[in-house]
Amino acid sequence: MSEYSFFTVMNIHEYQAKELFADAGVAVPNGTVAQNEQEFDQALSALPEGESIVVKAQIHAGGRGKGTFTNGFKGGVHVVPDAAVAKEKAQSMLGNVLVTNQTGEEGKEVGTVYFTEACDIEKEYYLAVLMDRATSMPVIIASTEGGVDIEEVAESSPEKILKVLVDPALGLRAYQVRQIAFGLGLSGDSFKQCVKLIIKLYTFFWTKDCSQVEVNPLVTTPSGDVLALDAKVNFDANALFRHPDVVELRDLSEEDPKEVEASKFDLNYIALDGNVACMVNGAGLAMATMDIIKHYGGSPANFLDVGGGANEEQVENAFRILVSDDTVKAILVNIFGGIMKCDVIATGIVNAARKLDMKVPLVVRLEGTNVAEGKQILADSGLALEPADTLAEAAEKIVKLAAKA
Repeated sequence: MSEYSFFTVMNIHEYQAKELFADAGVAVPNGTVAQNEQEFDQALSALPEGESIVVKAQIHAGGRGKGTFTNGFKGGVHVVPDAAVAKEKAQSMLGNVLVTNQTGEEGKEVGTVYFTEACDIEKEYYLAVLMDRATSMPVIIASTEGGVDIEEVAESSPEKILKVLVDPALGLRAYQVRQIAFGLGLSGDSFKQCVKLIIKLYTFFWTKDCSQVEVNPLVTTPSGDVLALDAKVNFDANALFRHPDVVELRDLSEEDPKEVEASKFDLNYIALDGNVACMVNGAGLAMATMDIIKHYGGSPANFLDVGGGANEEQVENAFRILVSDDTVKAILVNIFGGIMKCDVIATGIVNAARKLDMKVPLVVRLEGTNVAEGKQILADSGLALEPADTLAEAAEKIVKLAAKA
């Protein structure tokens, strides 16, 4: 299997996920949001006076509680005694960049602060519904060890993780829900509440075409209530056409500008941290191309699949996006012409290279329908590009050119 594994998803913020949870009947604490300091008072007035408040920075990344802002402020999650302190914490978060173990060194700017009611916690649990790629079935994962990284639990105490596969043809069965609630050690009213919550959470996952629904922590209170204290939800981007309400929740400021631009032209683009840009048709071929670049000592700057039926305009826009990345030192084009003919791709490459006045080295490998015509177009173009007959040859050439650049 390739070391690159892509599944196109759309992320939303925690506060948005909790609003959707509430609509689905999943119990969550009351909360409000503010996107500028003028909204702090109004947002906080919606919460009970004299009660503790949780202040949460909203970014598309985990590890917020352990993160650090570039202004020196520690932590993206704080429990405070009152609204006055909540405002102080929120002011330190809003508009500043939060760096966590998932954001990378560049961090993410906080554009929204979420205020929620604090609640007494008796016990924390982990609960998630995911797609299991090995079986192509939904899987419910639960653990009595909530509030910590589930990866650490899986490595150190795998016996504390319960997994239940759900057959899509049968749906979630009642005995499976009881199995999970029993596995968490719940009883009495907490058991009943957990059963209802799991059913509603799975129904939400299935009907909204989610790729991941995670609650960490799921908590019980001293009075026996079961609440989703946190929420992380991802949606299968390929199914968003069925959910215009979900599309409205998309926060473009949280996404790479190049990825947003690529989506306008139906290009599948994901930014990486290397310096060799790739333009390929077909996800499998794209991953193989990135793997062989790594094999020859290079580092891919992106995943870019122009699709099987790309036209000249899409090719030109793909090049424009690639050269807009300052980290790119060389570009490798690897196209297998099936529906998309090599001469059309070659024409698009030549036109794009001339129009964009590309300065970075370019290696082109074409194979398939009209390959001879495509190679002749490249040869007659007068452009300073390197042709290649095999993928290995192309990868070896591009890695050397990138190193020189």
